[in-house]
Amino acid sequence: MENLRGAALMVFAMLGFAVEDMLIKFMAVALPVGQIIGMLGVGSAILAAGILIMQGQPLFTRSMMTRAILLRAIGELIGTIGFVTAIALTPLSSASAILQATPLFVTLGAALFLQEAVGWRRWSAILVGFLGVLLIIRPGTESFSWLSLFALQGVIGLGIRDLATRRVPKETSTMQLSFLAFLVLIPAAALLIWFNGTTLVPLSPSNWVYYTIALLIGMIAYYGIVAAMRIGEVSFVTPFRYSRIIFALIVGVFVFDENPDTMTLLGASVIVASGLYTLWRERNVRANSA
Repeated sequence: MENLRGAALMVFAMLGFAVEDMLIKFMAVALPVGQIIGMLGVGSAILAAGILIMQGQPLFTRSMMTRAILLRAIGELIGTIGFVTAIALTPLSSASAILQATPLFVTLGAALFLQEAVGWRRWSAILVGFLGVLLIIRPGTESFSWLSLFALQGVIGLGIRDLATRRVPKETSTMQLSFLAFLVLIPAAALLIWFNGTTLVPLSPSNWVYYTIALLIGMIAYYGIVAAMRIGEVSFVTPFRYSRIIFALIVGVFVFDENPDTMTLLGASVIVASGLYTLWRERNVRANSA
């Protein structure tokens, strides 16, 4: 029963993130990407700080200066800029499909940099998964757009974040990590705005509504993931992360009139299947070694 509750919470969280992505894309019609990232950083940091204060936790600790936490913040920065830019400038369906390769990148990084044992089956799944990414991006063809590389940047950055999280000191709470990650987005957005020579745009009433709802839904979805992982078994709950691509396809088709072609749908299917197989193999390996 707890696994089913955890799975339901994970699906709910993925639905929340898909709605948040939709609202970001709405805002991107009128607002520059750097401004959106800065707004999300400010709003999310304020919300996270409020939660920490209510919980009696300090906003900053000495452990936040460890290499793992700093690397995690850099990964969050790279990933967020890449994915938000991809949402703003490319079809939501393809950007979300590429993002599903993040767990494969994490498995690859764990093998290369954390010396975790990865057998030939999972290596094969990783290779097949990244071939799925190539089916979506299609470099060297007429349908290739260099803007799709922002989604790949998101995969790399968020993968670095997840890898670094494995080395974070246990005394640092999840909310403290999130607060730091949100905080880092603010100066990064300022540099992005300055570098691009972007002029800030006043928010219309509708964009204020989109922004407020995106912040609240994003925070609720985040808590949904945390609760799902704590309630159910990680190996059972994690595969339900892939429900995000289903919600993204629905939003892309029915809200933004996107028409994902056969190659995009095939690539998304390959990525999800490879990720699910990798998770299944990892679960079996751990069970056999226990």
